[in-house]
Amino acid sequence: MPSLGADMEAGKLVEWLVQPGDKVHRGDVVAVVETQKGAIEIEIFEEGAVRSLEAKLGQELPVGAPLAVILGEGEGEGEAEPADVKPTPEPEEPPAPASSAAEASVAPEVPAPPPDTLPAGVPVASPAARVRAHELGIDLSTLKGSGPGGVIVLSDVEATGSAARPEPKSMPAGTPSQEMRKAIAAAMTRSKQTIPHVYLSQTIDIQPAIDWLAARNEGRSPAERLLLGALFVRAAALAAAQAKDLNGYFIADGFHPSDKINPGVAVALRGGGLVAPALMDAPAMTLDKTMAGMRDLVTRARAGRLRSSEMTEGTLTVSMLGESGPEMMTGVIFPPQVALVGLGAPQTRPWVVNGKVVPRTVVTLTVSADHRVVDGRQVARFIAAFETFMKAPEEL
Repeated sequence: MPSLGADMEAGKLVEWLVQPGDKVHRGDVVAVVETQKGAIEIEIFEEGAVRSLEAKLGQELPVGAPLAVILGEGEGEGEAEPADVKPTPEPEEPPAPASSAAEASVAPEVPAPPPDTLPAGVPVASPAARVRAHELGIDLSTLKGSGPGGVIVLSDVEATGSAARPEPKSMPAGTPSQEMRKAIAAAMTRSKQTIPHVYLSQTIDIQPAIDWLAARNEGRSPAERLLLGALFVRAAALAAAQAKDLNGYFIADGFHPSDKINPGVAVALRGGGLVAPALMDAPAMTLDKTMAGMRDLVTRARAGRLRSSEMTEGTLTVSMLGESGPEMMTGVIFPPQVALVGLGAPQTRPWVVNGKVVPRTVVTLTVSADHRVVDGRQVARFIAAFETFMKAPEEL
């Protein structure tokens, strides 16, 4: 069970996407785990073949508990049982009172039985369908799936929810929204208790970026238009390359700068709460690809389809208030990261340009940084680089 956040202690296995005998490659999604922050797709980071599935569906496991056994090429050649011989059952675990064929099907045999191996009472459903059903209070076992092999998909849940949507009511303890608030509270409390924050703010003239965006988006369809947020994320990623002490992790033995710059993009969820999945290797992207990547993250975050790497490999976080709202925000660092870039909503303000006072669009940038790692000078270098990029948006 991987750690999917600094505050995570355990997760529930809700879906296997591989079976014993399957070949897996780096980046393949092999399972779905439900945490306080929703359903997360678990990726594999090794090449090999699945030997056995150690965890059963519906099981809640602590971080570090084994989920499956993956054999690399050449591993286990002298130990493997012949394919046509069933291994003698050994009392590794006490058998359930009534052992079912479903439980027996996860034994390390090749090939494994098809998806009817699910324990009784656990319907086959996509992670997005599970999350939405949780939000709407729908029992998945009452639905008939329209996906391949009868899998319950998001549209099945939405159709049921729209047909009989319950009246809004106060949220009982243990709902996904409340569980997420608990997770956020734990992470932010830990952050404020253990990280000495230092904050630097500056108001930046972004009129050049606003004008450039208007020209760039002219004639484009809404789906192709760039938003100001993409420029903010791109400028933050490029500025982090010039202020490397703000990009990395602080763990037990100190600060570890990251070779990659993976800005986490804060996403507000419809049911309440916040996640910050990472935009992987952002400096290598164009501005258009940055925008597409952000749209993809927002869509999958709200559908419960984020990947484990996106939840664990962010190297700093960018949080934005959008096009309207308060003009300034001061964020809390998400451990083990060491910096958070907060951007208020753009404001029209009188500004001095070439000795004249004119109306300009400005934004207030606040960087929260770990004082164990950086001082004000390194943070100021980041802010200066960010401002330079926003004044020359054509270079982003």
